[in-house]
Amino acid sequence: MHERTQAPWWRSKGGIALIGFALVAAFYVLREHYAHALGALPYLLLLACPLMHLFMHHGGHHGGAASGGRPDAPEGR
Repeated sequence: MHERTQAPWWRSKGGIALIGFALVAAFYVLREHYAHALGALPYLLLLACPLMHLFMHHGGHHGGAASGGRPDAPEGR
């Protein structure tokens, strides 16, 4: 009758505990290696550019985003 769907792993008790431990570990690692983390920021910005292009630009081509959702509108307006 009713199918029971399984919750995602991050909503389980173990997943919440794992995320909590990961956040605490990340805090202490960043606290001790603050200068190294700040030194990597320019490279992370350069890495973010192609990722944003891939996920944001190419994701907008479905459903006529360039024409405002009107199928009869010419491209470029």
